[in-house]
Amino acid sequence: MFPQSKFSRAFLHPRYWLTWFGVGVLWLLVQLPYPVLRFLGTRTGKLARPFLKRRESIAQKNIELCFPTLSREEREKLIAENFHSLGMALLETGMAWFWPDNRVRKWFDVDGLDNLTRAQAQNRGVMVVGVHFMSLELGGRVMGLCQPMMATYRPHNNPLMEWVQ
Repeated sequence: MFPQSKFSRAFLHPRYWLTWFGVGVLWLLVQLPYPVLRFLGTRTGKLARPFLKRRESIAQKNIELCFPTLSREEREKLIAENFHSLGMALLETGMAWFWPDNRVRKWFDVDGLDNLTRAQAQNRGVMVVGVHFMSLELGGRVMGLCQPMMATYRPHNNPLMEWVQ
């Protein structure tokens, strides 16, 4: 396990106040019951879509390239679902950071963990490759509760976010 980065008094500078506010709001939100979070997450993604035109354009292009036979309505449905997932991913990040272990275990489980433990019992090295069907933050947290492991990520540009994470 790597030690958490140290808190710096510089994080109290006004340039970080908006980050502190956002982290505080995220912490407050994830105290809500999970069904409420699912509702809020999908609605947040829907509300964010008009403000994320570049992301919408990327999603449209990717879906057109991957699924050229889909109708315009079918592609639109996939894009809408993508934005629902985007909103949920924001809240899942807060869940990964702030939920206690017992709450994470209550709502999430891992199928196929027996394959991992069997390989380890045979002294075989294992590399777990995750797919991006859920927040990588939360996926890494759930897997870390099942088995000692580390998830990798690109460090944040904002040092306060690096400390929070």
